[in-house]
Amino acid sequence: MTGVLENLQLACTAAMAGIIWYVQCVHYPAFRQVAPEAWHAFHRRHTGMTGLIVGPLMLGEMAGAAGLMLASPAWQQSAAGWAGLVLLGVIWASTAFLQVPLHLRLERGQDPELIRRLVATNSIRTAAWSLRLLCVLAGPSGKIG
Repeated sequence: MTGVLENLQLACTAAMAGIIWYVQCVHYPAFRQVAPEAWHAFHRRHTGMTGLIVGPLMLGEMAGAAGLMLASPAWQQSAAGWAGLVLLGVIWASTAFLQVPLHLRLERGQDPELIRRLVATNSIRTAAWSLRLLCVLAGPSGKIG
């Protein structure tokens, strides 16, 4: 069972690390290029489709991490396991308290300052998912590879 949880965690974390880098470097900055008359339809589609893609990955990542911390003494005793769990907390908190409220405000209309803040605050998640992927790759041994 531990192997299944490790694979789940790795797959979901790697996918989210890749997605968040794309969002940080390409997608969120491109919000500035959307024509004002197209903004509402664009943003509605963005939030709907993003939720369908990242929601299951984030839940799978959390299930894998929590399952390993509950079921595996090796993960329970590892710095990488605990650091990864803390980083998940940072990611979820940033999402709930920074990015979601900004998206809710952007539903009212395109705002360059809100987009700037979205890109800036999303760097928290980008850094956290990148570090989290390193923790997952290191595993309980603490060594990557």
